[in-house]
Amino acid sequence: AMQTDLPLHLITTPAAAEALAQLVKRIGWSDARSLAVNDDEAYAMMGGIAALQRALAEAGYAPR
Repeated sequence: AMQTDLPLHLITTPAAAEALAQLVKRIGWSDARSLAVNDDEAYAMMGGIAALQRALAEAGYAPR
């Protein structure tokens, strides 16, 4: 099945955006895999995390 991009709109506070940026910076494969039912779901989770990192960075929230 062909996948298409899904635009999402998020409204939050600057403090929450900063905290979320820190969280998605720190989440790794082992975290996703421990929460996923299988590798495919973990890869999908990490893809979502990467998209969220990009969106946060574009909004000015890209922790070092």
